[in-house]
Amino acid sequence: MAEVHLPHAHGETPTGHVEHESSDVNVRGVFAFAGGLTIATVFIGFCVWVLFQYFNAREAKAIPPQYPLAAQAETRVPPEPRLQTNPRQDLSDLRAREDQALTTYGWVDKNAAIVRIPIDRAMQLTVERGLPTRQGSTR
Repeated sequence: MAEVHLPHAHGETPTGHVEHESSDVNVRGVFAFAGGLTIATVFIGFCVWVLFQYFNAREAKAIPPQYPLAAQAETRVPPEPRLQTNPRQDLSDLRAREDQALTTYGWVDKNAAIVRIPIDRAMQLTVERGLPTRQGSTR
């Protein structure tokens, strides 16, 4: 078969020497665009940084207004239950109060003559006297 020879198929000119295609890419234009893009990015970043510095300085100078109700509320204590500032100490205090109530004698209601006795003594009395039962139960 016959081969078709096109004179410009491989970059050859009719005179026989090889040249490059100059209309494909303008290298100087690509580098100029990349440089311009880099300069624009740095400039915009600098402008944003300056803007944030301005905002920070403005907020540092601003004094929040004092509202009359807020000024009075500084000395008030919030209602119960309040947040625990030291939960471990609170738990320790609770257990100490419970232990004190379970191991000592004390008045529950002095007017009604109701007293509290230690839990160990209450168990001894229950074993000695037995549990109360209903009258008439035949079990």
